[in-house]
Amino acid sequence: MSNRAVISTEHAPSAIGPYSQAIKVGNTIWISGQIALNPQSNEILRADIKSEARQVFKNISEISIAAGGTIDKAVKINISLVRMEDFEEVNKVMEEFLRPPYPARACVQVAALPKGASIEIEAILVI
Repeated sequence: MSNRAVISTEHAPSAIGPYSQAIKVGNTIWISGQIALNPQSNEILRADIKSEARQVFKNISEISIAAGGTIDKAVKINISLVRMEDFEEVNKVMEEFLRPPYPARACVQVAALPKGASIEIEAILVI
């Protein structure tokens, strides 16, 4: 694909595996799953779910900016939670970062996430 571009920014955590922070093809950006990693240290934030979710959304926001858009250009968000009991708190944080009309979204409970994270979010943007 000649119009495929790798998106990378120092303002979000580097990949912890064989993947890119995001890939842009045309006007669509696929942001890889983000956990609550500190961009400077690449260490996981160990805190309450709201703090972790805020860090994840900050990371996604920075990648969105690096791709030439904003998080408000998200058309689909996928959220994975270790504890579905955190669903309402994550919704509150999502409302801090996104405005209506909200993107389509899925939220699932998973047995475990990388580095012992409580939440992972991936996003698709159209800019």
